[in-house]
Amino acid sequence: MIKIYGLPTCPYCDYVYEQVKDRKDEFEYINIGAHIRNMSRFIRLRDTNPAFDHSKEIGDVGIPAFVFPDGHVSLDPADAGLIEYGSEAACSIDDHKSGKKGC
Repeated sequence: MIKIYGLPTCPYCDYVYEQVKDRKDEFEYINIGAHIRNMSRFIRLRDTNPAFDHSKEIGDVGIPAFVFPDGHVSLDPADAGLIEYGSEAACSIDDHKSGKKGC
């Protein structure tokens, strides 16, 4: 199972969440703002994993973050078979509002 760390107030995370919310057998979405334990786990991961080096350099939080069963960490939704917000494959706001499948 792939763990995803994110926040509902992050548009990139929200876009990913919409793709995985009904796929609980494949993904565990962890809202880092829901409980201090979730935030703590994420901060420990962020502070110790080199996947976050660039994010820290540019002042980004580094979410959504994907942790794979083997421990590999990625910040790229494509690595988890998902579509990134703002990419060519992403839906428009109108698509999302109209309920287009996958949006």
